[in-house]
Amino acid sequence: MSKVEKRQVIIVGAGPVGLTAALALRNKGIPATVLEAEPKDRPRPGSRAIYIHKATLTLLEKISPGLGFTLSRNGVSWPIKRTFFRGKEVYMRNYGVTDMNHPTKLPPFTSLHQDNIENFMYQACIKEGVEFVWDSPVADVSTNNAGAVITTESGDRWEAEYVIGADGARSKVRESVGLKFEGPRTEDTFLVVDVKEDEENPLPLERVFHYQHQAMGGRNVMLVPFKGGWRVDLQLLEGDNPDDFTEVEGVKKWLPNVMDPKYAERITWVSSYRFHQVVANSFTDENCKVLLAGEAAHLFAPFGARGLNSGVPDSIIAVEGINKALLTDDQEEKNKAIQLAAKERRIAAEWNRNGSTTALIHLQGNSSYMNMKRELAASLTPIVPRLGRWLDEGPYGPKSGPPELTTKY
Repeated sequence: MSKVEKRQVIIVGAGPVGLTAALALRNKGIPATVLEAEPKDRPRPGSRAIYIHKATLTLLEKISPGLGFTLSRNGVSWPIKRTFFRGKEVYMRNYGVTDMNHPTKLPPFTSLHQDNIENFMYQACIKEGVEFVWDSPVADVSTNNAGAVITTESGDRWEAEYVIGADGARSKVRESVGLKFEGPRTEDTFLVVDVKEDEENPLPLERVFHYQHQAMGGRNVMLVPFKGGWRVDLQLLEGDNPDDFTEVEGVKKWLPNVMDPKYAERITWVSSYRFHQVVANSFTDENCKVLLAGEAAHLFAPFGARGLNSGVPDSIIAVEGINKALLTDDQEEKNKAIQLAAKERRIAAEWNRNGSTTALIHLQGNSSYMNMKRELAASLTPIVPRLGRWLDEGPYGPKSGPPELTTKY
C-alpha cells in the first residue's frame, strides 16, 4: 500500500555526495532524509573514487567534526611521486613522510577506496540522526511554488520543501525536472584496474606516471596506491580493441609489464571508460525547489580527482542555499538563495570540465603541437627541471581552483 510522507528536505542518493548533504543539513540543525534506490548493504562494483584532497577533508571536518581526521587516518598518503617519459625519469618529488595520525593537522590528501569512504560517512550520518530510506528508487520528481513531490517506483509519495539530487550520472531527479547534460564524450578509451596489495611484501608507496610506457607499446600508464591496494590506469591507443585489455586473462598478460607479476593474481576489478565531459544546463529547476550535486550535475574525466572532490562542495553549497531559503518567508529571497547556490556550483563545474579537458589534450596523442611540447620538455628536464614538473602536473589539469565568486553565505 502506497503512503504519503512529508519532510523539510530530502536527499536522493546515498553515495558520498548525498551523505555529505545529509551531514551538512544536520550541521545546520535541519532534519535530513536520504532516499536510496538500492538496498542498504548493496554491492558497490566498479573502480570508483580513491583520492580525497585536503580541501575536501577540511570541508568534511567542518560539517562533521572528526570525519576529516577519520578518513585521513584510515587512508594512505604517498610521500613520493615519479613521472617517466618513454622510460626516462623526468620528475621526482619527495614530500617526506606524512603523519596521518597528527591530532590537529590534516594531511595534503588521503587515498582509500570509496567503499571505505562511504562507510565512515554513513557511520557519521547515523550518529547525527540522519534518516535513511533504502530500496526506494525514484520514479518521478515534480515541483511547484510550494515545494517538490517525489514519487517512488513503489508508488510512495514524498513531499518536501527542497530536494537535493545526488543520484548519480543517470539521475532521475535531473531527468524529471527537465534538466539536461551539455558537452562531449571523449574518444579515447581508458582502462582502470584495481589490485589488492601484498601486505607482507608491499610495493614502495609511490605514485608513478608513465608517458608512452615502452613495455606497453607506447600507451600511458599510471599507478596510484590506496589503502590496501593499487589502481592502474591504462590509456588505450586509437584502434585498440578494449576487450583485448579488459578481459581478466588479457589483464593478466599485460599487467606484469607495469608492476610485479604477482599482482596479476590479485586483480579485484577491471573497468573501461570513455569519459563524458558534461555539465547540466542548470543546477536547479524552474521553481527553485531542486538542487543537483555531484554526478547528477556534472561528469568529468577523473584527472585531478575532480568527481567526489567537487561533489562535496556541491552538496555543502546546496545546503547553504537551502538553509538561507528556509530562514526567510519572502518567496523571491528564497528563490534567489537557491539560484545563487546553483550558479556558484555550475561555474565551478565548468571550470573543472575545462581543467579535465586540458588534461585530456595533454595526455592524448592526437595533437602534434602537444606531442612536440612534451618531447621537447622531456629532453630539456636535466637543464630546466621545472619542465619535469610541467610534465608531471599536465595529466591533472590546472590546480589553481575556480574563480573567486561574490556569493557568500
